[in-house]
Amino acid sequence: MRCCARGTTLSELENIWNRASGLLRSEVSESTFQVWLEPLRPALLEPGVLLVEASDSIRSWVESRFSGLLSEAASTAAGRPMTVEIVAPGQISVSGNHLKGSIRENVATASEPTQLETADLNPKFDFEQFVIGEENRLAHAAALAVAEMPGQAYNPLFIYGPPGVGKTHLLHSIGNFIESHGEARRVIYTTAEEFTNQFVGSLRGGDIETFKALYRTTDVLLIDDIQFLESKARTEEEFFHTFNAIHDTGAQLVISSDRTPADLGALEERLRERFGSGLVVDIQPPDIQTRTSILAMRVRRDGLAEVPRETLVTIAQRIRGNVRMLEGALIRVVAYASLTGSEVTKELASEVLEQIYPEQSREKIGPASSDQIKRIVAEAYGLDCSQLESKSRSANVLWPRQVAMYLAREVSEQPLPEIGRSFGGRNHSTVINACKRVQQRIASDPQEALAIRALERRITSNDRAA
Repeated sequence: MRCCARGTTLSELENIWNRASGLLRSEVSESTFQVWLEPLRPALLEPGVLLVEASDSIRSWVESRFSGLLSEAASTAAGRPMTVEIVAPGQISVSGNHLKGSIRENVATASEPTQLETADLNPKFDFEQFVIGEENRLAHAAALAVAEMPGQAYNPLFIYGPPGVGKTHLLHSIGNFIESHGEARRVIYTTAEEFTNQFVGSLRGGDIETFKALYRTTDVLLIDDIQFLESKARTEEEFFHTFNAIHDTGAQLVISSDRTPADLGALEERLRERFGSGLVVDIQPPDIQTRTSILAMRVRRDGLAEVPRETLVTIAQRIRGNVRMLEGALIRVVAYASLTGSEVTKELASEVLEQIYPEQSREKIGPASSDQIKRIVAEAYGLDCSQLESKSRSANVLWPRQVAMYLAREVSEQPLPEIGRSFGGRNHSTVINACKRVQQRIASDPQEALAIRALERRITSNDRAA
């Protein structure tokens, strides 16, 4: 039987704790209550202080995450201000109903496991700051739907695309939206690498149950760069069970990768199947209109000096694909102008960026770019331009047509619908699909990649045929 402070009966201690437990159950999800709060046991009641026992596996997490909630519930239950102190089982030594030594001193000297930390959400990454284009519209819509209805819209949501196109931005946007507007109590954002490091550390430290409880009881798990789980058998096994535990409770999973689930060949098949069981959406590198809009958004958000749109277009023409590189180029140009007292002109942008990105420099293609591109591609593949505009889907015509659409998107300023119209009246989604296929081929076929780059150089060369 537990002892209590002088003047406090055991029934009073238990009554206060029972009422506090009821309040706690109503404030958190049932799974959170069962894992973290239900195992707690009231140990001692002193004036203004309630001591509660927690096992080694959960004590540090309960202290860091629930101390305020526990004190608030205890105060309400007792009808007077109370502070809850978390102690180890058997730590309280009582003689004549008095504590021997300082409570805080005992807590400080107790052996505690290393606290597991997860990455913080970046407040700058929200839906308002995400620039929408044809290449990311579906991914943005799916992410917003998940944020508005976690666990109900698309579960899991799997977002894939090359580095630097906005996958991480969307994951953080989901987390920030839910924490600001949603009902979910716990949102965890982490990377596959951090998940692996924590798992290995927990195994070595004998604290695996804390690790499992942390991830398997969350309301929303956002995990970035899942491809880094490949060839890590023990971690794959743990994530498989984590996935199942979260999904079975109706909690939300959002996963990002640089490849589709089917292309993660080094992952176990059962994981690939689960990744593909929800909605799989992609984000492709932004076209020049989107890149220019991203730069304009960055100028407004950071309160940068007035930057003419033609300067933004010049930067966008130089830097393609990676948004981080794009924004870095903008900052470099603005910083150079500020340090030298120069105007932020397109000429200055060209001069500054030529030092770092000369290989991405290209001549602006004029209004006739589609005709020029079709002619050069048709010659390379032994076709007539009319065949690229035809309805034929034979392999010897389909692939060159997709290459031509891809190059039109890459080196011209034409919007996707206009490109589609110039290729026999096709819609913008056909152009997007063509670009995806070419990008995938470039990534997997080095010889084809060299051939396409050679065509691109020919198109942008000053020596191209009239």
